[in-house]
Amino acid sequence: MAIPGTMKAVLTRGHGGVEMLDYGDAPTPAPGPGEVLIEVTACGLNNTDIWNREGKYGTDRDPEAVTGLGRAPGRFPLIQGVDVVGRIAAVGAGVDESRVGERVICNFVHYAPNPNEMGFAASFGSADRPGGYAQYTVARAENAYAHDGPLTDAELATFPCSYITGEHMLDAAGVTAGERVLITGASGGVGSALIQLVNARGAEAIAATSARWAGDVAGLKPAAVVLRDGENGRDFYDRVQDAAGREGVHVVADIVGGPLFQDCLALLREGGRYVCSGAIAGPVVPFDLRTMYLKYLRLIGVSIGYPRHFEAVLDHIAAGRVKPVLAETYPLSQIRAAQEKFMSKDFFGNIVVLPQEG
Repeated sequence: MAIPGTMKAVLTRGHGGVEMLDYGDAPTPAPGPGEVLIEVTACGLNNTDIWNREGKYGTDRDPEAVTGLGRAPGRFPLIQGVDVVGRIAAVGAGVDESRVGERVICNFVHYAPNPNEMGFAASFGSADRPGGYAQYTVARAENAYAHDGPLTDAELATFPCSYITGEHMLDAAGVTAGERVLITGASGGVGSALIQLVNARGAEAIAATSARWAGDVAGLKPAAVVLRDGENGRDFYDRVQDAAGREGVHVVADIVGGPLFQDCLALLREGGRYVCSGAIAGPVVPFDLRTMYLKYLRLIGVSIGYPRHFEAVLDHIAAGRVKPVLAETYPLSQIRAAQEKFMSKDFFGNIVVLPQEG
């Protein structure tokens, strides 16, 4: 197929609001050795893209510092977008030509030499590795997984970031069959992924959400749905105990943080595990150290995941153990509107942009 010299893309110009997102022309990238050129047909939105643009990662000592994912000021301009689905349009040296035309879903994380150790080299949407808010992008060949299932490209694009993160959280916390797992933020991308991934392990999901999304969350079949509504969640603790029993939960999988953090720790049984991959309700939280040491709790931090987590998610997709939760799609040209919708949290599941529709 003929590859155009230029493509439509969204350039993020700097840290700030959606006004930093400019839709226009950019040079079409070329695959290097061991890489593939992907014609992007769908790209999911997630908090990583938003927080990188806004510079909301802070530093160890200053939570208000303006930084990107690496906790340093971002390098701009860049093409964001991590949840890439598309078709291989060309291959670089060392990649079999037979891969041209493959439909692929991409693991957006590019790893350092040992992919099973803490060594993330780059990811889609960074200055080092342009992402999927474009008609074409380049990935390492091993990061592009062939997929021939019945799901649409937009449905597939709901999986990568949310599900690799969720699977890593449960793996890091050692969740096993029969355990009870409290999931905060259950109506969002990672939260809805966690419910399904907990079920796939034979564990019991207790899903915390707002009254508005309780019915949708219940449709994912958690063991229980708990409303978090109320001023600062004052009755949240009692509601979870009603669902979990007085002994509490084995694991809290938290993506919310904020004022409910201390309740989440209090709800853990002795020897319980708290695992966190986000803080959408606030990164600075109340914390009584006595709860941690007197109950022998383990606190675990997780960011994205490793190849084994992505491949586990692909196995779940193939087996039908997880399903896409697609809220809306937007053409790429409407990226500002898509991100504004995402930030409103007025949706259930995931939002996806379609680069080939403008």
